[in-house]
Amino acid sequence: MEASDLNEHISRRFNKDIEDLRNNVLAMGGLVESQLSQAIAAIVSGDSELGLQVAKDDYKVNDLEVTIDEECSRILATRAPAASDLRLIVTIIKTITDLERIGDEAEKIGFLASKLAAMDRPADSYRELKTLGNHVAHMLRDAMNAFARLDVEEALETVREDERVDDEYEAIARQCITFMMEDPRSIKRVMNVTWAARSLERIGDHAKNICEYVIYMVHGRDVRHTLVSDEPVDTSN
Repeated sequence: MEASDLNEHISRRFNKDIEDLRNNVLAMGGLVESQLSQAIAAIVSGDSELGLQVAKDDYKVNDLEVTIDEECSRILATRAPAASDLRLIVTIIKTITDLERIGDEAEKIGFLASKLAAMDRPADSYRELKTLGNHVAHMLRDAMNAFARLDVEEALETVREDERVDDEYEAIARQCITFMMEDPRSIKRVMNVTWAARSLERIGDHAKNICEYVIYMVHGRDVRHTLVSDEPVDTSN
């Protein structure tokens, strides 16, 4: 085999490795989205078994994280990627960490759903939690779409959505405090609602992180800890 043919073969193999990595991250994202959706459904419907199943299935997310992380380490050691390829590997490593943490929060929500199912249910079937959960699930879906397409515009829009999620969470927290003050007998149930809302708010933070990694991947610029809403990022290539 001539040197040019060997180089072409190595290049094709490297490109396949990168594409397989991206696909695995998207698969992990899809699994986490499903876990979150089921956790929210378990709370709204009062389905204890579904909540426990979500919690039990968290190992699937953990296994994917380990698999992808090991593959990233192999590529870094054997391929020595540079420039945009290196940024992609770094982005993937950071993204799967946030996805694994989202899986952990979904696990917590699953357990909380099981506990709430055994308690008296409010007439609104936790409408506020459903609204917040759907908002966060939409953020996560948009974050993964931005990752799949390396879409900076969508990433920026999703980062800005996190402020609205924070506002929704704070409204729920204030409402929960009021409920507990008015009826001390509700404290145990309302605390579980507060913890579920807190987990949903954290999932929004992790979705925001993923979008910031996408911006870094495309532009090589770290926008963490900056006011993205006030300082637009150049989206031209």
